[in-house]
Amino acid sequence: MKYLLTSAGMTNPSIHAALVSLLNNPIAESNALCIPTASYANPGGFGQAWNFSSGNEPQTPMCELGWKSLGILELTALPSLDRAHWLPQVQACDVLLVGGGDPLYLHYWMQQSGLAELLPSLSETLYVGLSAGSMVLTPAIGQFFVNWTPPHGGDDKTLGLVDFSIFPHLEHPALPHNTLANAKTWAASLNGPSYAIDDQTAIKVVGSAVEVVSEGQWQQFG
Repeated sequence: MKYLLTSAGMTNPSIHAALVSLLNNPIAESNALCIPTASYANPGGFGQAWNFSSGNEPQTPMCELGWKSLGILELTALPSLDRAHWLPQVQACDVLLVGGGDPLYLHYWMQQSGLAELLPSLSETLYVGLSAGSMVLTPAIGQFFVNWTPPHGGDDKTLGLVDFSIFPHLEHPALPHNTLANAKTWAASLNGPSYAIDDQTAIKVVGSAVEVVSEGQWQQFG
């Protein structure tokens, strides 16, 4: 699977160009499924889910890019459905657009739904993450970002499909704690490499190759 891990979606031409380069077909010929699940654990999350999936979130553009088709893959619904009902649709899509919210909530439902175990087999699918949608692929999010606790307890561990952690929204004016100083402290608490990225930055991952795509500020640690 190929990954484009963003802090805030397609916020500049460089990140948009990276998206196009990773797709097998042009955007207008690509079928997308969006996953808004992570937002439900946030205050006001129901509205955030609607804004994301309907393409009414201009600060974090992903769903409104002109896809050939766009469907909603709601992870909380999948455990109640026969796998044969939803699996072919996921396998047939060109891109998964995974929205932001709470990364541990998203991690929980990726596991409960069965999507987590499926992701590594989707070799021709592009995974595009936004904030929590990016963080969930990492080995751990760090205690700095732990807000939601799974029903049976847990820690800060996530899927580990990439070998680095991500601190998103670096120096964002609406998030006064997301400073570079706090990102350095966060990175020091982890056991592996990590990146702090602002909303003008993304991380492109193809196989073992990792490339930072940025028109803004970012910092690599470890």
